[in-house]
Amino acid sequence: MHAEASLPISAPQKASWNALTGIPAFAARHARDVISVLLLLVLLAPVAWLIQMAFRPAADALELNFQFTPTLDAFKALWQDAFARSFGNSLLVSSLSTGLSMLIGVPAAYALSRWKFRQRSHVALWILCTRMAPPIAFTIPFFLAFRWLGMLDTVWALVIVYLTFNLAIVTWMMQGFFDAIPTALEEAAWLDGCGIWSAFWHVTLPLTRPGLVATAVLCFIFSWSDFFFALILTRTQAVTAPVAIVNFLQYDGWEWTKIAAAGTLVMLPVLIFTALVRKYLVHGLTAGGVKD
Repeated sequence: MHAEASLPISAPQKASWNALTGIPAFAARHARDVISVLLLLVLLAPVAWLIQMAFRPAADALELNFQFTPTLDAFKALWQDAFARSFGNSLLVSSLSTGLSMLIGVPAAYALSRWKFRQRSHVALWILCTRMAPPIAFTIPFFLAFRWLGMLDTVWALVIVYLTFNLAIVTWMMQGFFDAIPTALEEAAWLDGCGIWSAFWHVTLPLTRPGLVATAVLCFIFSWSDFFFALILTRTQAVTAPVAIVNFLQYDGWEWTKIAAAGTLVMLPVLIFTALVRKYLVHGLTAGGVKD
């Protein structure tokens, strides 16, 4: 089957196929590019609409015409409200939860990959269950525990919650990357005088750099975009940006330009972060699923 699939298609065959389907030769050659561009336009259309709305005057926020004088009034109004503090809370919570998840989860994934012990598969499955379970199953226990500890409406409460869920992602993703690295490399380092942690730090960990980047990006995005836990566990001091946007939905009317401006700012860190590490992200997401 593979040999037949790899055979080149001759020019007469292409001509007969075009005649059979009725597709012009030019369109057939560029059909993939045209479909890709159309798909990209469909996916980006809501984002483009949100961004242009953020720069509109509030009076014609919902107008369908694209002739307007851009203004930064919505962004200026955001920083006069409490949104700046919420934006900072989101950055702090997402960064702390991602860093702690990587610090704890990467050694745990290495241990599951290298050390053979009874019930290892069951341990890995139970770790994954914390991510597969619906968030509502953890909401009440978290709420009661944080209220008893006096941690409601604090940044650290959200960090602990996101750390719980991100550890499952880190452990499962990084275990796949560690499994793909031959143990012979570490054994050679041991023979050269390295200890277990020295070989892990200097030999194994650099080889998983794309996986580390991809895993960190996913953890940051999950923490950054969470709305449910932040809504339940915060009130005024630790409110994050996604929850703060709800404040622009008033009984006497929705502040559309502020909602659009806040949505644009919320997208910005994720887009910048992803663009900076896109090379490692694509390689990391694909390499983890291909093993010998």
